[in-house]
Amino acid sequence: MRIIFLPEVLESFNELTTILYEKEYFGFEESAIRYVDDLLIEIQTTISIRQKKIAPLYFDRYGTDMSYITIKKNKNTQWYIFFTVYQYKEETVYLVRHINNNHVVAQFL
Repeated sequence: MRIIFLPEVLESFNELTTILYEKEYFGFEESAIRYVDDLLIEIQTTISIRQKKIAPLYFDRYGTDMSYITIKKNKNTQWYIFFTVYQYKEETVYLVRHINNNHVVAQFL
Protein backbone atom coordinates (compact mmCIF):
# COMPACT_ATOMS: atom_id res chain seq x y z
CA MET A 1 0.00 0.00 0.00
CA ARG A 2 1.19 3.48 -0.85
CA ILE A 3 -0.32 6.85 0.10
CA ILE A 4 0.44 9.90 -2.03
CA PHE A 5 -0.62 13.44 -1.17
CA LEU A 6 -1.03 15.97 -3.96
CA PRO A 7 1.24 19.02 -3.49
CA GLU A 8 -1.75 21.27 -2.81
CA VAL A 9 -2.87 18.95 -0.01
CA LEU A 10 0.57 19.10 1.59
CA GLU A 11 0.45 22.89 1.28
CA SER A 12 -2.93 22.93 3.05
CA PHE A 13 -1.33 21.08 5.98
CA ASN A 14 1.31 23.82 6.20
CA GLU A 15 -1.37 26.51 6.05
CA LEU A 16 -3.41 24.72 8.69
CA THR A 17 -0.51 24.83 11.13
CA THR A 18 -0.22 28.59 10.66
CA ILE A 19 -3.97 29.18 10.95
CA LEU A 20 -4.30 27.11 14.11
CA TYR A 21 -1.53 29.06 15.81
CA GLU A 22 -2.33 32.56 14.52
CA LYS A 23 -6.03 32.30 15.32
CA GLU A 24 -5.06 31.05 18.77
CA TYR A 25 -6.69 27.63 18.59
CA PHE A 26 -3.38 26.54 20.11
CA GLY A 27 -1.31 28.67 22.44
CA PHE A 28 2.00 27.26 21.23
CA GLU A 29 3.14 26.78 17.67
CA GLU A 30 4.52 23.37 18.61
CA SER A 31 1.02 22.28 19.64
CA ALA A 32 -0.41 23.30 16.26
CA ILE A 33 2.38 21.43 14.50
CA ARG A 34 1.74 18.33 16.63
CA TYR A 35 -2.02 18.47 15.85
CA VAL A 36 -1.34 18.58 12.10
CA ASP A 37 1.35 15.88 12.33
CA ASP A 38 -1.04 13.64 14.27
CA LEU A 39 -3.75 14.19 11.64
CA LEU A 40 -1.31 13.31 8.87
CA ILE A 41 -0.17 10.16 10.69
CA GLU A 42 -3.77 9.11 11.35
CA ILE A 43 -4.58 9.47 7.65
CA GLN A 44 -1.56 7.39 6.69
CA THR A 45 -2.25 4.63 9.18
CA THR A 46 -6.02 4.33 8.84
CA ILE A 47 -7.03 5.33 5.29
CA SER A 48 -7.10 1.70 4.18
CA ILE A 49 -9.17 0.42 7.13
CA ARG A 50 -11.73 3.16 7.70
CA GLN A 51 -15.20 2.96 6.20
CA LYS A 52 -15.07 4.94 2.97
CA LYS A 53 -17.97 6.71 1.31
CA ILE A 54 -18.46 7.95 -2.23
CA ALA A 55 -17.71 11.66 -2.52
CA PRO A 56 -20.62 13.82 -3.72
CA LEU A 57 -20.39 15.42 -7.17
CA TYR A 58 -19.65 18.78 -5.54
CA PHE A 59 -16.12 17.54 -4.88
CA ASP A 60 -15.42 16.54 -8.51
CA ARG A 61 -13.49 19.83 -8.78
CA TYR A 62 -10.70 17.96 -6.97
CA GLY A 63 -10.94 14.76 -8.99
CA THR A 64 -13.49 12.25 -10.22
CA ASP A 65 -14.53 8.91 -8.78
CA MET A 66 -13.35 9.88 -5.32
CA SER A 67 -14.14 8.42 -1.96
CA TYR A 68 -13.71 9.98 1.44
CA ILE A 69 -13.15 9.01 5.03
CA THR A 70 -13.75 10.96 8.20
CA ILE A 71 -11.45 11.51 11.13
CA LYS A 72 -12.85 13.06 14.28
CA LYS A 73 -10.11 14.97 16.09
CA ASN A 74 -12.21 16.44 18.92
CA LYS A 75 -15.83 17.09 19.84
CA ASN A 76 -16.04 20.07 17.46
CA THR A 77 -13.95 19.13 14.45
CA GLN A 78 -14.21 16.28 12.00
CA TRP A 79 -11.87 16.05 9.02
CA TYR A 80 -12.86 14.77 5.59
CA ILE A 81 -10.14 13.21 3.48
CA PHE A 82 -10.95 12.85 -0.23
CA PHE A 83 -8.98 10.38 -2.30
CA THR A 84 -8.88 8.10 -5.31
CA VAL A 85 -7.78 4.47 -5.08
CA TYR A 86 -5.68 2.97 -7.84
CA GLN A 87 -4.14 -0.43 -8.39
CA TYR A 88 -0.59 -0.21 -9.68
CA LYS A 89 0.78 -3.64 -10.43
CA GLU A 90 -0.07 -5.47 -7.20
CA GLU A 91 -0.01 -2.40 -4.98
CA THR A 92 -2.98 -0.34 -3.81
CA VAL A 93 -2.30 3.38 -4.13
CA TYR A 94 -4.31 6.04 -2.28
CA LEU A 95 -4.03 9.45 -3.93
CA VAL A 96 -5.20 12.07 -1.42
CA ARG A 97 -6.66 14.93 -3.44
CA HIS A 98 -8.33 17.17 -0.87
CA ILE A 99 -8.80 17.60 2.85
CA ASN A 100 -11.19 19.83 4.74
CA ASN A 101 -13.27 19.90 7.91
CA ASN A 102 -16.89 20.04 8.98
CA HIS A 103 -16.70 23.79 9.59
CA VAL A 104 -16.24 24.34 5.86
CA VAL A 105 -17.69 21.45 3.84
CA ALA A 106 -20.23 19.58 5.98
CA GLN A 107 -23.16 21.15 4.15
CA PHE A 108 -21.99 19.53 0.88
CA LEU A 109 -21.89 15.98 2.24
